[in-house]
Amino acid sequence: MALSTPTESETATRAEALLRQAREDGMHTWRLRGKELIPVVQGGMGVGVSAGGLAGTVASLGGVGTVSSVDLRRLHPDLLEQTRHLENGKEPDAREHIDRANLVALDREIRRARELSGGRGMVAVNIMKALSAYEIYVRQSLESGVDAVVVGAGLPLDLPEIAKDHPQTALIPILSDARGIQLIVKKWEKKGRLPDAIVIEHPRLAGGHLGAAKVADLQDPRFEFENVIPPTLEFFKSAGLEGKIPLIAAGGISSREDILRVQGLGASAVQMGTAFAVTEECDADPVFKRVLAEATPEDVVEFISVAGLPARGVRTHWLDKYLRVEPKLKAVAHVKDRCNMAFDCLAHCGLRDGKAEMGQFCIDQQLGHAFEGDEQRGLFFRGAGTLPFGRDIRSVYELLSWMISGAGAPACR
Repeated sequence: MALSTPTESETATRAEALLRQAREDGMHTWRLRGKELIPVVQGGMGVGVSAGGLAGTVASLGGVGTVSSVDLRRLHPDLLEQTRHLENGKEPDAREHIDRANLVALDREIRRARELSGGRGMVAVNIMKALSAYEIYVRQSLESGVDAVVVGAGLPLDLPEIAKDHPQTALIPILSDARGIQLIVKKWEKKGRLPDAIVIEHPRLAGGHLGAAKVADLQDPRFEFENVIPPTLEFFKSAGLEGKIPLIAAGGISSREDILRVQGLGASAVQMGTAFAVTEECDADPVFKRVLAEATPEDVVEFISVAGLPARGVRTHWLDKYLRVEPKLKAVAHVKDRCNMAFDCLAHCGLRDGKAEMGQFCIDQQLGHAFEGDEQRGLFFRGAGTLPFGRDIRSVYELLSWMISGAGAPACR
């Protein structure tokens, strides 16, 4: 179905209607840096899946739209042309040139999202702590005027220091259990900064990289929202921080009832990833969306990523083959002369560094194939839950309408 672009006036009217609906019937809006928002955050998804197009659309409707920072040059033919030849690793400054191109791409996508937003909602950038270019991505995001920086895949203990010259930018860590939340809050408070919000991501339900030490831990009851949100609110109260740090529940959210449930526990908002990845406005190839939308629960599998973290994705041709040969690859793991893509996307990489306990594949390459719609070679990250519209690909507005008001009942689930 062709996507018809609403006018700015129509989008503004829709955004106001969503805010109004979110204030009614037991649901509530939330505030980030004083700005009223609908209680839905679009999570960051790389490589290229959540770029300026998706993030800007979500923000334009009064939510938080998130650009994923990783390897965004893939969305810009001129930058890709300038750097593609560097991936052979023969030039000593290849990484520097590729990083520079990605910073240009990140700036472009932030500006694109902000322009699309029309000044509504908020535009965030998600940056993995595990990235080798983590700090320069944070600094570029701040300089490009992003509303919020969101950091997961590691504890961002240094984020307040990196962002100290940008007090107007919201800082949001992604964590999975009450202990991690208490650690971050105490460490940041000593540096004179509190998180502006915290994403609580449920490893048993979320997609992509997961906040647990190993796959066996994903079922640990300590990650249940009921075991994280209330104790965290009690901690805030005892620390004199009651009402100061909104909590955002992520993982397994697919309906208005889910929002009401976690708000009943004390969360302010929810974060969703896969549901936005299969919208019309998502920046990825249509085949990428189809693979995610058509996956059954049996198709979704957990494994250890090359980053050393548990991950969840669709068992496509590539992943099925990789999991079969993984033991053999780990048996011959060894330190490589260079990164496959010549820019060392991860600070610690199982393939490059020869770490047998970690994954043995090039994650940037496989995620890039998925983004481009290559079903045979791509790694397709996906959450474990059902999608709001089943196998249907719908617009961001339809998704938000369903989540906020229940309007537009799914054709299939």
